Amino acid sequence: MANTSARMLRLLSLLQTHRYWPGTELAGRLGVSQRTLRRDVDRLRELGYPVDANRGVAGGYQLRPGTAMPPLLLDDDEAVAIAVGLRAAAGGAVGGIGESAVRALAKVVQVMPARLRRRVDALRSFTVPDPGNEGPAVDAEALTRIAQACRDGERLRFTYTARGGERSSRLVEPHWLVARGRHWYLLAWDVERDDWRTFRTDRLSEPRATGVRFPAREVPGGDAAAFLRQRIAAIPTRHRVVVEVQAPAEEVKRVVAEWGEVEATGEQSCRLRMSVDELHWPILILAALEAEFSVVEPCELRDRLRDTGRLFLRSVESTETPSSAITDGK
Repeated sequence: MANTSARMLRLLSLLQTHRYWPGTELAGRLGVSQRTLRRDVDRLRELGYPVDANRGVAGGYQLRPGTAMPPLLLDDDEAVAIAVGLRAAAGGAVGGIGESAVRALAKVVQVMPARLRRRVDALRSFTVPDPGNEGPAVDAEALTRIAQACRDGERLRFTYTARGGERSSRLVEPHWLVARGRHWYLLAWDVERDDWRTFRTDRLSEPRATGVRFPAREVPGGDAAAFLRQRIAAIPTRHRVVVEVQAPAEEVKRVVAEWGEVEATGEQSCRLRMSVDELHWPILILAALEAEFSVVEPCELRDRLRDTGRLFLRSVESTETPSSAITDGK
């Protein structure tokens, strides 16, 4: 019985990782015969898990949305609460768990009945975000669709708006969703360009699965996050900024976050590198550090800092009340 129970849990886990499993492949993964697989599927159905079966040589199994949540998991209110919380986390409202939230949301949505989906959508539609709370402009529903396509190994089509504003239709083989700072990126093989591409998900619209499966490819270097960092670093920018900062590297990293690279040069010093289009952003970062620093490059940053410093000094001096005015007023 213990082996049967463990096998059924493994079967349920496999059904949740793909939209459709051919019967022969699924039986092979479990190490059982087709007859045993059919019995295990029947047991899952008895427990309330809605598993569809297609018979024949090319037959297989698929876990579909049901008329009710499977028993012993969540009641309706709990399911809605979890889905709403996962949407918020996937959209960046909860730091550090975004990627896990997207994966979990994809599983919850897959088995959620239509009436509960409508409740979740209603809560999302009539919830007003605080405009002062800056976060990633990402649609959690779109993230869920992309995550499901990555999970299922299914080609995805969408409209993409490039950095310069050009719009294009893209057909890709999605592999990974990577969270970096306030943005989500899709790492995918571009079918029409025959190469790897990265896409910011807030510039991506109308993602839709095509039903065409593809074999997984090895990401260059084997690390999706590292590959993304290399691609972002290779994007042409107007200014390469290098600054020596007299502060511990860990303190500087907490302020700089994803906007630059920090390298320790001593216990109380580090080197900050940034790639930017405009120099006002490094000036804001340096002001927030509240530490001594020296600009290595570019020369334009030194000039901009001088101009900004003079502007601030003039503004302070113009608002100071002369001592003579105070004396005369007594």
